[in-house]
Amino acid sequence: MFINSQLSYILGFFLAINLLSFVIMLVDKIKSAKPGSSRISEGMLFFLATALGSFGVYVGMFAFRHKTRKWYFLIGIPILMLENVALVYFLYLFLLGK
Repeated sequence: MFINSQLSYILGFFLAINLLSFVIMLVDKIKSAKPGSSRISEGMLFFLATALGSFGVYVGMFAFRHKTRKWYFLIGIPILMLENVALVYFLYLFLLGK
């Protein structure tokens, strides 16, 4: 019971941060069309991707056609997706005590 509760919190955080990352990609795309508006830094987008939000950033990249010409996004975000999956897997194993 305790493990399922913790696992549901981790998965809930994972879904929430990916939804937030997706929305932030949309906001940055909208801001990119307005000259002189304050943009969300690429460092912040990579931070969100590192903090378990890589799937939201990746889907947002292609849904909004945003940052798809930057080689470091095309290579870096899929690498961070692997890192995110590994981290969630190791958290799962840690909660099971294996």
